[in-house]
Amino acid sequence: MEIIKHLNVYQLSKRWGVSCQTLQNWRSQGRGPAYIKLGGRVLYRLLDVESFEAERTHTQTGQAA
Repeated sequence: MEIIKHLNVYQLSKRWGVSCQTLQNWRSQGRGPAYIKLGGRVLYRLLDVESFEAERTHTQTGQAA
């Protein structure tokens, strides 16, 4: 079994239900999780994605989104 350490743009877009273009916009605006650019490819470390998600987890409906 292969351990996944990185997600490409397509994989992250499917995980979050957003378009690849949205992720590109977020990168250009400095939003979203940290990413790595190697040889023109954009990769997201799974640890960074999970940390980004955890920072945005809300436990009460009264919290601002």
